[in-house]
Amino acid sequence: MSIRHLDHTAWDVVVVGAGPAGLACAADLCAAGLRVRVVEAGDRPGGRMRTDLVAGCTVDRGFQVFNTAYPQVRRRVRLDRLRLRPFTPGFLVCDDGRRLRFADPTRAARQALEGLAGGLAGPRDLAALAALTGRDVLAPATLLRRGKDTTTRGALARAGFTDDFVARFFRPFLSGVFLEDQLATSGRFFHLVWRSMVRGTLCLPAGGIGAVPQVLAAQLPYGTVSLESPVTELTDDGVLVDGDRAVTARAVVVAVGPAAAARLLPRLAVPPYRAVTTYHHLATRSPLREPTLMTDVRGRFVNTCVLSEVHPGHAPRGHALVATSALGGDLAGREQALRTALAECYETDTGDWDLIATRTVDEALPAMPPGLPLSRRTRLGAGRYVCGDHRATGSVQGAMASGARAAREVLADLTGG
Repeated sequence: MSIRHLDHTAWDVVVVGAGPAGLACAADLCAAGLRVRVVEAGDRPGGRMRTDLVAGCTVDRGFQVFNTAYPQVRRRVRLDRLRLRPFTPGFLVCDDGRRLRFADPTRAARQALEGLAGGLAGPRDLAALAALTGRDVLAPATLLRRGKDTTTRGALARAGFTDDFVARFFRPFLSGVFLEDQLATSGRFFHLVWRSMVRGTLCLPAGGIGAVPQVLAAQLPYGTVSLESPVTELTDDGVLVDGDRAVTARAVVVAVGPAAAARLLPRLAVPPYRAVTTYHHLATRSPLREPTLMTDVRGRFVNTCVLSEVHPGHAPRGHALVATSALGGDLAGREQALRTALAECYETDTGDWDLIATRTVDEALPAMPPGLPLSRRTRLGAGRYVCGDHRATGSVQGAMASGARAAREVLADLTGG
């Protein structure tokens, strides 16, 4: 086989994949003075954090929000460059034709009292929620990580919540966070997620979620990232791109999605992944004049939001962009059924809404059952490393933290530091 060289540089490290894990890893390695090459199969950085322009609308690949509390995000991204706008601190619950409001009492006390008056929670659940939130916000994250693990459902029962409150509040909301509706996700992970949500603000960047990896990539030294360069094989001294272009390096970090990682590293064990499909509708008027997430007690969707109420620029002037996510793939008849559910929840006619995009992300989030390590070593062998959300908690924070850990392990091996 004739092999062509992608370039003539012998790199210290080749990072395969320009998603958040790979970009975080590359940033730390470059900061340490190593020569780093990032090779990305796609036409832009980001991996699953991707944004497209469709019919004049900003459409994310899946419904994704940005949490300002993530430590890796705060460390690596200047938030002012993203032009963030926040969601309402709380959300609406669609329950048999009624819209009940849950508002964060630490940020919107009056709205919180209105919501509680609507019957969403009783005294027992309010007390349990206050205790849970106080513990998760004030306790060190290391303590939450080391706690005895159970399912999220078990953790909520242990915290003293009633079954009715769990069914109407936690299950609908967390279905959109964990992408499963049985509350079977690790309770330890739930506590970390709840901590980050209370401490941070959920936002949308002006340019969509794809703006985050664009900023991360722009901070790397010029020429570090090579786009449209799919790695087809790992070699003894680097990687092959497109089957015949060699990139030589002392170490290789595989920072791609689970399926691609397993293809490049056949003995790598990856967890099962959960899928989500987001339907993007364009309406001639906004069905809800506020930037608020809405959940559904009946589980017909996991969340919906008028994104143009968060960022008006996400839709053409005089129109509204509504994004609605449902678990799994795009099933036959689902979009029509969603229109019926959305008409009920938004209290409006959805018949003339224009479906402009359907985005299914098959590898949206790894399954995280109780007992699953919240982070794992990235070193697989001599000169071989792997990082990504399948090696840590399934989130942007987890992916970046995994990339940072890979960088530390590479540096320890190559420099003795």
